[in-house]
Formats: sequence, C-alpha cells, structure tokens
Amino acid sequence: MGVPTATRPDRDCVRRVKPAGNVVVVLVVLAAAFAVTSYVVPRSSRGEAKQEPVAAPVVPAAVATVRHSVVYELLGAHGAQDVTFAAEGSALTQQAQVATPWSAEFTRVGPAGRTEFYSIAARNPGPGELRCRIVVDGVVVAEKTVAEPGRQFSCAV
Repeated sequence: MGVPTATRPDRDCVRRVKPAGNVVVVLVVLAAAFAVTSYVVPRSSRGEAKQEPVAAPVVPAAVATVRHSVVYELLGAHGAQDVTFAAEGSALTQQAQVATPWSAEFTRVGPAGRTEFYSIAARNPGPGELRCRIVVDGVVVAEKTVAEPGRQFSCAV
C-alpha cells in the first residue's frame, strides 16, 4: 500500500492581477479624489467668487396705535335687563339688570386703520321705550329704539 504524496499546486492556476487593471484602479481613485476636493475646498482658494447682491434686512415699521373714547348708553323709563356689551379690549361684559339712564364709558386702544367692533344688547322690561346708543369719539355711530316689553334688541357697529 502506498502513501499518498503531496502535490504542489500549479503556479499558473494562481490568479494574477493584470497590469491594465492596476492602471484603471489608480485612475478611479484619482478621479474620486479630484471630485471630493473640488466640493470640499472653499471657493476662496479656487479664485475670486462672484459677488451676489444681498437684500437689505426687512425691519418692521412701528405700528401706529389709536385711542377711541367709547360710550354705551341705555335710555328708558323702566331700566334694562340682560345687558351685554363689548368693552375695553373687546371683552364681553354682562349685567343682569340696570337702572336707566345707564352708561358705560371706556377707552379702546388698537392699531391704526383697523376696523373696530362696538356692540350693546339689552332686553326691554317695558312698558315704554328703551333706546340704546353707541358714541365713539363724541359721535353717535349707532342708535336703536324698541317699544315692545320683553323684546331683546341691540346696537352694533
């Protein structure tokens, strides 16, 4: 019986990198290095950059404010019930019952040019008329009268 002998591998079977393959790899590495460098290196080192116009910063203008003197009035012989009105800062104010003549006066401050809303509503306990008025800066801007007892009505601008 014989002992198997070791055989040497054939040197021609070993893979060899061809010289042309080395050149291609080197060219690819150089191209990648050039591409990365052209994006990473700042413009100042590549020459003078084009100057683009810069817009001036926008500074908001100061908002002008206006003050309005507002008076709500209820006039009648028997008072008013369920009085609701838009007061200072547009806050709603309510009163269950008031004696007439009745008035509420306040100053409303807001941006110039803004449309302001003024409103008062009440119920006429009757009998007789109940009148509401809204006076802004000394000028009557709304006025309404109701004669039916128990009737809810309003003045608004």
